[in-house]
Amino acid sequence: MLFACTGNSARSPIAEALLRHRTGGRVEAVSAGSRPRSRLHPEAVAVLSERYGIDVGDRRPRHLDTVAGHRFDYVISLCDKVREVFPDFPGQPRRLHWSIPEPATGAGFVRTAQEIEARVHYLLPILTSSQEVPS
Repeated sequence: MLFACTGNSARSPIAEALLRHRTGGRVEAVSAGSRPRSRLHPEAVAVLSERYGIDVGDRRPRHLDTVAGHRFDYVISLCDKVREVFPDFPGQPRRLHWSIPEPATGAGFVRTAQEIEARVHYLLPILTSSQEVPS
């Protein structure tokens, strides 16, 4: 499972962390961006820690190029810009698009995490019903 947004500093790391957390690590999830920032946004780190007990403080944004040759069952874009520059991935992964606005404030990060959490919640039955564990 690949989650992607432009900066890989908020939305996609939140999605990666929430999916890993909700599946107890049974689903391999990674995140990347087309123009990654130098670090995760501190508000994203804080929301994951305070609301979900997830520590991502040691994580660093990565570029889409670092995962371009990997196989994924699902590739989920979380912003419109990154969807336009997705590389081709082997194995024809299922592509989904969750157009989630970039959070700007503390309350925006909470809303973003809640929206991503709801989408992950609806994705879980699809992932757990297949016999293969998505990567």
